[in-house]
Amino acid sequence: MSQIERIIEGGEELFLKAGIKSVTMDDIARHLGMSKKTIYQFFKDKNELVTALVTKKLKEDEEQMIEFINKSANVIEEMINMTKCSEDMFSRINPIVIHDMQKYHPDAWKVFQQFKSEVLISTLEELLTKGIKQGYIRPEIDPKIVARMRVNTVELGFNTTIFPVAEFNTWKVQVQFLDHFNYGICTLKGYKLLNQYRNIKED
Repeated sequence: MSQIERIIEGGEELFLKAGIKSVTMDDIARHLGMSKKTIYQFFKDKNELVTALVTKKLKEDEEQMIEFINKSANVIEEMINMTKCSEDMFSRINPIVIHDMQKYHPDAWKVFQQFKSEVLISTLEELLTKGIKQGYIRPEIDPKIVARMRVNTVELGFNTTIFPVAEFNTWKVQVQFLDHFNYGICTLKGYKLLNQYRNIKED
């Protein structure tokens, strides 16, 4: 592992535990057992480190998403597989990280927003369009509108003003949103297949 990768990984470990704002470059240096000077050889400040970390994580998420889509037999299986992919991602994210990134690291937030609009929304649009053709997704759905709604709902689930961390488990919030979305877009054929994949016995 290179020094840059070590620093990014060390930063990620601390950010996920405590949020971005409360972690200093000193904390990261101490956590990694290296000098702060070494970190500054690669990153001029914390903002640059956060942006590099977000870029790296989103690239990994995109690769994982493509892998899941490619090995799925149909749109419903894609949705189930993407749920599994999301579960891993959301269970690791501290909502404070999203809040801190939005408030204190505009460069990283811009990268995140760009990924959201260019990768997530377009991927979901394609998935919905394909699902309509396969007969699993309701034909009256407008993929452009529904894809934007779904992707922005994820962000809503991380809003600690609406869902305070002391009261709500972030992953449970996301699961509720996801279930509501998945069942809401399905035709009867899609609904039955979704239940089959989820091992739910119908009455």
